[in-house]
Amino acid sequence: MATIEERLDAIHGIIQTEEFMTHKGLGNEIGFYIFDYDPEDEMLVRAHIQALKSRLNTPSSNRRVIEFDLYSIFLKILDDERLLTELGPLEEEYGSDYLLEAVRDIASPEVYVQYIESEVEDYDLVFLTGVGRVWPIVRSHTVLNNLHHVLDKTPVIMFFPGRYDGTELRLFGRIKDDNYYRAFSLVPR
Repeated sequence: MATIEERLDAIHGIIQTEEFMTHKGLGNEIGFYIFDYDPEDEMLVRAHIQALKSRLNTPSSNRRVIEFDLYSIFLKILDDERLLTELGPLEEEYGSDYLLEAVRDIASPEVYVQYIESEVEDYDLVFLTGVGRVWPIVRSHTVLNNLHHVLDKTPVIMFFPGRYDGTELRLFGRIKDDNYYRAFSLVPR
């Protein structure tokens, strides 16, 4: 079994291949990949993502990558709606369940997809991060399901703090997110 460091180091070589970029060998499926990892490796994974982006987004690189942190997008959505300062009083007055439903309505998967679509134009590759930080407001499989029609030619790598076995997502290795069949494991454990 490969270590987290070995798995992270393998990413660069994989995304440099033409097969990865053109979805060859995927049986006409879209190029959606999941890199699952143990939640305790979160800080290591974040640091590696930043290093990978720095390495790729240079004039000499043939790949340009953009990262979409789902939690940062959530905060931007709330800020755009001028709701960040209202969350505390709303929760205090109506409770956590009310607040969760209210923010889910505002930050729906469709809103995330619209934001991603508006920003992705000049990039060859998409990293999705912040999955664990934005749960339970938005669930990773709903974002992936809604991205299919927008990013059908652009490879997407979701960095997932938990387990993905090719059919089932388990956030933090414990919370069943839902079944998701259209993604491939980027670097198997």
